Amino acid sequence: MDSMNHPDPTTQAIPVRQVTPQAVGCVETSSLARGLEAADAMLKAAQVILLAANPVCPGKYVVLVGGHVAEVNAAVAAGEAVAADTLVDRMVIPNVHPQVLQAFTATTNPEKIAALGMIETFSAAAAIIAGDEAVKAARVDLLEIRLARAMGGKAFVLLTGEVSAVRAAVEAGNRAARAQGLLLGYTVIPSPHPDLIPGLV
Repeated sequence: MDSMNHPDPTTQAIPVRQVTPQAVGCVETSSLARGLEAADAMLKAAQVILLAANPVCPGKYVVLVGGHVAEVNAAVAAGEAVAADTLVDRMVIPNVHPQVLQAFTATTNPEKIAALGMIETFSAAAAIIAGDEAVKAARVDLLEIRLARAMGGKAFVLLTGEVSAVRAAVEAGNRAARAQGLLLGYTVIPSPHPDLIPGLV
């Protein structure tokens, strides 16, 4: 049950620090206790910034760090070692696109929404990778990367742009998520109904 002093972190947006690191890394565990331990190990192993460390549905824990590529690699390796058999997924993006961090807080405000694209994944890490690949592949705006919040452990990327750009971006994101073995679904809506838009932005 939510309260002002104790919100349920599994139903709230994951707070991500507003910085622009060179690289980001993520460790996702099936154990809350092991996830917390992994977060501590990651911060002790390298000079990285903790962007987020939160429990997510269904009882998983996601740790997101940023910094220089070598430091992020070292931190993720340390977290992965601690996670051991509770590791759900992990990732490092060496040159993360600036829109990716904005998408965690859904702060992108596009001028218009010509087409919508969604990529649905089985893990937070796979969604982050898919979002980064999508925005690098075509001229699109990331509206949101939602990390397993009240969705049974799934995550998704929501993006917009011209129809051809959205199709290209979704294809690129799908390839990245599929390579992780964690692509669940996707869609491209060329002309979304106006009533859909207020709930998206």
